Amino acid sequence: MRPLAITDTRLRNRPQAGSILLETMIASALMLIVAAGVMCLTVTALTTTENQGHLMARTAEYSQDKIEQLMALAYCDSSTDTTQLPSQPSGGTGLAGCPVALVSPATGTGLGGSSDPSNPVAGYVDYLDATGKLVVGTGGNAPTNWFYIRTWQISAGPGGVTSMKQIAVTTRVTNEAGSGGTIPQTTVVTLKAYPF
Repeated sequence: MRPLAITDTRLRNRPQAGSILLETMIASALMLIVAAGVMCLTVTALTTTENQGHLMARTAEYSQDKIEQLMALAYCDSSTDTTQLPSQPSGGTGLAGCPVALVSPATGTGLGGSSDPSNPVAGYVDYLDATGKLVVGTGGNAPTNWFYIRTWQISAGPGGVTSMKQIAVTTRVTNEAGSGGTIPQTTVVTLKAYPF
């Protein structure tokens, strides 16, 4: 009778055969679905970090660098070439000269440029490569290997005060990391008072 008891036990457990494999496959499929969802979040987090962290920090740094270069010029400078580094004493626009109220109109208007990277003004724009090095185009055209564009505008101080200039520098990246976001861009604004 003993062999019969073993056979009965095997027959009783037979409907359970293979259920562990099926449960394992279902659990693996569920884990794969959850992992795919988390991977989408990871990609989004990485592109957001690149755009809003690294690239935005670089645009702010490069805008500040240009502000410092412009602030080192004399208030009525109308000829320093600030599109070069280091600045050249002639061949440029400087700080657009002096407003008429301070000196004769022959030195300039004290206003110039554009801080809109989509509409750069010659003499008020320069380009940087991906490492932040200045790159120069030919014939006034943008270089082919630029990654950052810096544009600046010299305008009258608040309330139209002629003894003060507002300097605005905007730096923008050529394109964002990933897609669907906004291109990283930073604008830094400062004031410069006459005669400094």
